[in-house]
Amino acid sequence: MPIDAVLSTVGGLASLQGGYPFRGSIEESANGGTLAVQMKDVDPDHGVNWSGVIRTSLAGRKQPGWLKAGDVLFVARGARFYAVCIDEPPGAAVCSPHFFLLQVLRGAALLPAFLAWQINQPPFQRQLQQAAEGSGQLSIRRPVLESLALTVPPMADQQRIVALADLARQERRTLHQLIRNREQQLHALAEGLAQAAQPAH
Repeated sequence: MPIDAVLSTVGGLASLQGGYPFRGSIEESANGGTLAVQMKDVDPDHGVNWSGVIRTSLAGRKQPGWLKAGDVLFVARGARFYAVCIDEPPGAAVCSPHFFLLQVLRGAALLPAFLAWQINQPPFQRQLQQAAEGSGQLSIRRPVLESLALTVPPMADQQRIVALADLARQERRTLHQLIRNREQQLHALAEGLAQAAQPAH
């Protein structure tokens, strides 16, 4: 179905900054005051798994870009580029340098969840694949990401699309749970058959 939309760029509607510049690997500290979101903690279907995010202590004096609800994390390196719109962090949190932190500009008629959704769709993914650089590991540079095209419909249409995407995610999770339940049932049947076939002593 055709939807009216305005053509813009990522940089025209959102600010971009790199993740916190950790030096080397991120040191876990049980008493650390900061949550450090890494690639392993993020999934396009589930967002940030906050329960698995490690705590650390920030060494530098540089004021970090603290994460907040509605921020969009973009995975800028690796085999797969994608974005997630985060919910409210359970404490002070930063992201690692593998991400770009996108924040919708004040006054821009763009839902953060719609921005993340569009980044993950095939038309935008094609732009990313064409713009990716590197031989061993592909990456997207900040100016390149800022220049990529966004197609932005009216806010009401964005809300409908985001709601539809949320529904699709729920359906996938339900389906996967049904498949796991059926597999467990079949495994239990197989174990029961194996025990029944044991010769009587």
